[in-house]
Amino acid sequence: MSNSSSITQFLLLPFADTWELQLLHFWLFLGIYLAALLGNGLIITTIACDQHLHTPMYFFLLSLSLLDLGCISTIIPKAMTNSVWDTRVISYTGCVAQVFIVCFFFGAEYSLLTTMSYDRYVAICKPLHYGTLLRSRACVHMAAAAWATGFLNALLHTANTFSLPLCKGNELEQFFCEIPHILKLSCSDTYLREVWLLVVSACLVFLCFVFIVVSYVKIFRAVLRIPSEQGRHKAFSTCVPHLNVVSLFTSTGTFAHLKPPSISSPSLDLVVSVLHSVVPPAVNPLIYSMRNQDLKDALRKLLHYSLLQV
Repeated sequence: MSNSSSITQFLLLPFADTWELQLLHFWLFLGIYLAALLGNGLIITTIACDQHLHTPMYFFLLSLSLLDLGCISTIIPKAMTNSVWDTRVISYTGCVAQVFIVCFFFGAEYSLLTTMSYDRYVAICKPLHYGTLLRSRACVHMAAAAWATGFLNALLHTANTFSLPLCKGNELEQFFCEIPHILKLSCSDTYLREVWLLVVSACLVFLCFVFIVVSYVKIFRAVLRIPSEQGRHKAFSTCVPHLNVVSLFTSTGTFAHLKPPSISSPSLDLVVSVLHSVVPPAVNPLIYSMRNQDLKDALRKLLHYSLLQV
C-alpha cells in the first residue's frame, strides 16, 4: 500500500480551464492582496507610531492585523504563482508548511477575537477595573496565549494529518492545502483520529463563540443603561467593528465547513473558500477604520506627516 511518503507533490484545484481566465484570477488576487497589505500595514504602522493608541484595544488590533497579514500571505502568493504560470502543483513539503501555517493563523486569530471581546466587556461593563485587569503585562500574556493556542492547534492537526497513509491520488479539490480535502485521499480508518480532532477543535471554537455572544449580551445591556446618547454611540462605535469581524469570520467559516453536501460543487466550494480565507484579512482593516474616529484621526495625522516629509 502506498502512503504519504510516496507523494512528492499535490495538485491544487485550478480556478479556470483557460490561461486567460487564470490570468484574470491572478489580477483579482493581486488586487485583494495589495489591499490587505496596505490596510493592515497602515493599521500596524499607525498604532505603533501614535502614542495615544498604545492601549489594550489597539494592541490587540495590531496583533489581529499581523495575523491577517500572515494568513493571507500564506495562501494568496502561491495561488497567484499557479495562476500566472498555469500550473496546479504544490510540493509535499510546501503543502505541509501551508497546512501548519494556515491552522496556526486561523487558530490564533479566533483566540485573539475571543480575547478582544473580553477587552470590550471589561472596558464597558467594568470601566473602573479596566486599568487593573488589562495592564500591559496581562495584555501581552493574553496575546501570547492566543498565539500559543494557534501553534498547538497547528502542530496537532499537521502532525496527525500527514501521518496518515494517502493512497487515493494527489489531487486536492481546493486551491490551497486544507485538511478536509487531504483526508479524502486517505485509505485508512486512522483518518478518524483527525476527524475527532477536528470535532474537538470545532467544539472549542463553539465555546469561544458562546463566550463572545455572552460578553456582547452583557455589553449591550450596559450600553443601553448609559444615560447620554453620545456615550452610547461611543460605546457602540468601539464594539461594532469587532462584532462585524467576528460575524464575518464565523459565518463564512461555518458555511465553508458545514454546508449541506447536496449544494456542494467545486465552483461553490472555491467561492466559499475565497470568502472565508481571503476576503476577511482584506476587509478587516476597512471594518475597523470606518467607525473608529480615533484610528481615522491618527491615520490622517500619519499620512499628513508623511507627505510633509516628502
